[in-house]
Amino acid sequence: MNRYRWSTFGLELAMVAIAAVIGFPIYVLVNLALRAPSDTSSPIRPTTSPTFDNFAQAWQEGGLGGALLNSMLVTVGSVIVVLAISSLAAYPLARATAAWSRGMFLLIMLGLVLPFQLATLPLYQTMRDLGLLGSAWALILFYSGLQVPFTVFLYVGFLRALPRDFEDAALIDGCTSLEAFRFVVFPMLKPVTVTALVLNAVSVWNDFFTPLLYLSGSAQQTMPVAIAGFVGQYVSDWNLIFAALVISIVPILAIYFALQRSIINGFAGGLKG
Repeated sequence: MNRYRWSTFGLELAMVAIAAVIGFPIYVLVNLALRAPSDTSSPIRPTTSPTFDNFAQAWQEGGLGGALLNSMLVTVGSVIVVLAISSLAAYPLARATAAWSRGMFLLIMLGLVLPFQLATLPLYQTMRDLGLLGSAWALILFYSGLQVPFTVFLYVGFLRALPRDFEDAALIDGCTSLEAFRFVVFPMLKPVTVTALVLNAVSVWNDFFTPLLYLSGSAQQTMPVAIAGFVGQYVSDWNLIFAALVISIVPILAIYFALQRSIINGFAGGLKG
């Protein structure tokens, strides 16, 4: 039986301190989002008369409804494309033993090293030539290429730790490699798929620079760009800004908490590989 030691007490204090550091900005965010604009007291002081009027006002004046739909379209479209391409690419890279497999894997991993900012101007010109500027398809195409290397890295690490017995049995029974992957291997990739889904969704959802670049001058905008509009138009009204931020983070937090168990399993499976 484990005894309660001073080291355990110190560890608990350290965890409480870390939780307080992480939770304090969230407290300030929600506290100011619920505070009336007339209340100019310290943001640390708890709001005594919370109001939801800030959320309604931010929703109407910032056009957050359309921005929320655009963010959902871009995020869902990008994540689906990234997961489909990355899982199909990672399967032969993890299973093949030829020299080309390792070479292709290292080539794809270069995408993790090279910053995308180096290709900002050529990519912008390409999107302009394709007539995709001001369209959500430009963002989906951009994110699909940007997130594939990292997602392939996750899938390959998980696949290398996955036993081949079930897929070998499927191949012996007459399945093609694609059928074995679709019906046998891919269902076993659920933990890492959920992990990749959440990580990619958070990255795409929170990105500000790319939507600002490719959607500039159009009626379409994503949530980060819509929230940035408050800073220029309502410089002193931070209550609306914080209310808009809360609206923005709620969908992605809901997805994370719903898939939390699978995310932990995905990381554990990747670490074992």
